[in-house]
Amino acid sequence: MTQIELARKGIISPQMKAVADAERLDTSYICENVAAGKVTIPANTGHPVSGICGIGNGLRIKVNANIGTSSDFSSLSNEIKKLEVAIKYGADTVMDLSTGGDIKGIRQAILKSSTIPIGTVPIYQAMIEAAEKYGRIVDAGVDDFFQVIEEQACEGVDFITVHCGVTQATIETLKKQKRITDIVSRGGAFLLGWMIYHQKENPLYEYYNRLLEIALKYDVTLSLGDGMRPGSLADATDRTQVQELIILGELVERAWQAGVQVMVEGPGHLPLDHIGTNIILQKSLCKGAPFYVLGPLVTDVAAGYDHITGAIGGAIAGAYGADFLCYVTPSEHVSLPDADDVKNGVIASRIAAHAADIIRSGGKAAEWDRQMSIARKHLQWEKQAELALDPEKVRNMHNKYPAKSKACSMCGDFCAMELVEKYLGITTTKC
Repeated sequence: MTQIELARKGIISPQMKAVADAERLDTSYICENVAAGKVTIPANTGHPVSGICGIGNGLRIKVNANIGTSSDFSSLSNEIKKLEVAIKYGADTVMDLSTGGDIKGIRQAILKSSTIPIGTVPIYQAMIEAAEKYGRIVDAGVDDFFQVIEEQACEGVDFITVHCGVTQATIETLKKQKRITDIVSRGGAFLLGWMIYHQKENPLYEYYNRLLEIALKYDVTLSLGDGMRPGSLADATDRTQVQELIILGELVERAWQAGVQVMVEGPGHLPLDHIGTNIILQKSLCKGAPFYVLGPLVTDVAAGYDHITGAIGGAIAGAYGADFLCYVTPSEHVSLPDADDVKNGVIASRIAAHAADIIRSGGKAAEWDRQMSIARKHLQWEKQAELALDPEKVRNMHNKYPAKSKACSMCGDFCAMELVEKYLGITTTKC
């Protein structure tokens, strides 16, 4: 049985227990929210991992790291390195988005090596194999799509992005919308090309029940992809995006009825003042299903620094109720990310997630910050490093310019903490 089916019977699975322990919540709370579809636990029955995580209502905001090859550059060793870096710096899940080299072999190696849930976008493999087999990606057949989805589910993939909301109706709306960036989703673009060429409906939408059967069999969480997400601020929250979201809301309820776990993906590029509206709209249309956002990116001009752009948007999205942040790396828009980009992306998104958790967790998340503040008051440099998101970087920075006193080299003899304690005799209550 899937996690939803177990929860509806009141059965606490080992995965639910693990999530409850990690979140310091009652198992009954986790069970109730899984049963209601407001929490998902990506946990394919064929992929046991130690790093189980729950995503959704009342839980710590989770962070996903995208890795994977491209048609220009493919190296298994690089992808395993990126996986290791993502896990080291605190990613809760990883998605393999490989589109080059031995896609199947790379995925299997990642699944074998990972201690956290793994996601994929099966349409990538289906279309690339069609190009190799038939000569063109548009020559893929409906069975080709579902054979790849089942293959990946059977191998142990925990959650899959499926662009079911890219329909003939949304394509017609897109044509009328006259966007600047049209479609920036690779999966959405693949499907649009296929649908226009064949003059048929999206197979993932038309045969959604077939998709649900596969997900039910392996307890694969469906991540309903936003193939029509805006790729620029000028296209944000337009009719095309909202029309797709309405469709995804309907598909959420069909998944729940079938006993399948599901979450919904969101934009994308959004101005700051659109973020809250988008989260509220999604939560309303999708009946509280977990919301998985890419960024959002709050400006289009930060190429090379989009991990910062995404973190700004992610913090606001999390504050309004987003449950899952897909990291953005400095390489977004310009290059395939390397291991350093992965690290920077994970850290930036974890900062965003924690900033939002501070105001969402009823004080639980802020205790971490309180402990850091106490360590700073007492100039406990090793303790500060231990509490930091990146301890190694803190230690290296602190030792870069060795201080002559107990304070750091920024203030030297004029450290505010030392001066206040010296002249006013003020001490801080120990933790």
